[in-house]
Amino acid sequence: MESQGGVSEGRLENRLKQMVSRKWENMTDRQKTYAKKIWGVLTYKWRWQIAMNIPYLAIFLLDRTIPAVHQFDMTLLSTISSKLPIPDFMSAWIGLS
Repeated sequence: MESQGGVSEGRLENRLKQMVSRKWENMTDRQKTYAKKIWGVLTYKWRWQIAMNIPYLAIFLLDRTIPAVHQFDMTLLSTISSKLPIPDFMSAWIGLS
């Protein structure tokens, strides 16, 4: 049995588009100006967020394509942790010793 979900989703999408279109047409010019400014601020923040997440995307892609990313030298961690000015009880609590 196949569901009719695609048909109803298409209808819902069309209804939503029509509703937004009607609301936009009923707005005054001043309201449209404010709405455009608010949308500009939101999309600017979204673009900025995407730009800030690009390094994490690169790491994610490298993680999948380069197996050497998973190789970690534990001696490096012990060398770094031995030079940190952290009391022994705290380093044990954190899991460094």
